[in-house]
Amino acid sequence: MPPKKKDVAEEKSPLFLGRFGTSLKIGIVGVPNVGKSTFFNCLCKQSIPAENFPFCTIDPNESRVEVPDARFDWLCNHFGPPSKVPAYLSVVDIAGLVRGASEGEGLGNAFLSHISACDAIFSMMRVFDDPDVTHVDGDVDPIRDTETIFAELRLKDIEYLTNNIEKVGKVVARMGDKDKVAKNEYETMLKAKALLEEGKDVRKCDWANKEIEALNKHLLLTSKPVIYLINMSEKDYCKKKNKWLLKIKQYLDENDPGAVMIPFSGALEQVLLDEPENAKAYLEERKTTSALSKIITTGFKALGLQYFFTVGADEVRAWTIPRHTKAPQAAGKIHTDMERGFIKAEVYLYDDIVEHKTEGAVKAAGRYRMEGKNYEMQDGDIVNIKFNVTDVKKK
Repeated sequence: MPPKKKDVAEEKSPLFLGRFGTSLKIGIVGVPNVGKSTFFNCLCKQSIPAENFPFCTIDPNESRVEVPDARFDWLCNHFGPPSKVPAYLSVVDIAGLVRGASEGEGLGNAFLSHISACDAIFSMMRVFDDPDVTHVDGDVDPIRDTETIFAELRLKDIEYLTNNIEKVGKVVARMGDKDKVAKNEYETMLKAKALLEEGKDVRKCDWANKEIEALNKHLLLTSKPVIYLINMSEKDYCKKKNKWLLKIKQYLDENDPGAVMIPFSGALEQVLLDEPENAKAYLEERKTTSALSKIITTGFKALGLQYFFTVGADEVRAWTIPRHTKAPQAAGKIHTDMERGFIKAEVYLYDDIVEHKTEGAVKAAGRYRMEGKNYEMQDGDIVNIKFNVTDVKKK
């Protein structure tokens, strides 16, 4: 019998740097006194200390915030269930970093270990002038601050790789080409170390799939995706003007092409947090909007996450999954039996239910699809899982 042809749909999904999972979190990183804790409080509606002195935050603060989505809100209003479960973004407020952190300055290695525990970075850049909020370097310069942050992360990665190259190198010397995995890991780490020593972050470089597999064993600090948050004064944010904005854009275009930068105002967001009953009028009066929703959704996507919906009279729920998740594994998020006994996924789109109002009408319009085990879930899919699990009794 001739060998069975490989199903094209069973090809592996593209690999990406970082952990594969849903329990991922994004850390707020920056030098002291740039507004990290204020931003964390506004984002998560908490009240951790945000004082005018370096290292006000020592131990990291962690919380989770609901991912805003008009689709979820509409589905909840439409089905009116007693249970409504949105998707969440986990956020960590990390202590300020100073020059020399990789050698123990400031909170040093503790700070860097807190970044290591996160899967993506909100890089906070301060562009507001305020004599009452001191800057650790004496004056405001967001580009200098950013270079300080990532220089320290590179130095820590170089230190880590130096130690691990030696360990893996001994295995390669002993096994040679017999251990292809160790050889690939060794060569990939040498390449990464050379790039870091040239001042390049790991995430900015092109990597083959086998190299990504090797790098994901180590989760280097500079391999994490970064979103740049530009913390402005309320006045500048409302006017959409600041002397640093163009300089930062030019700097990122040159040093991190394609990077996402999001201006916001911690001062404005604090007012909205303190006076929620007046928030709408406050924004309308200033002809501006809050940037928090955009920041949350961008952070969620940076972690490589998406979600699908299950809907009904009892519950509307967003189920978080990694991008490129196949239907059986998505079903397993609901219950392990659904993955084990997966038969098919009945799928339709949000736009379909908005247009046709009921699941029956969606079916009648021919918009109801049956997808098999190789279907790659898309963000916002509305899904019913068909499965069958038969327990086999032991003789």
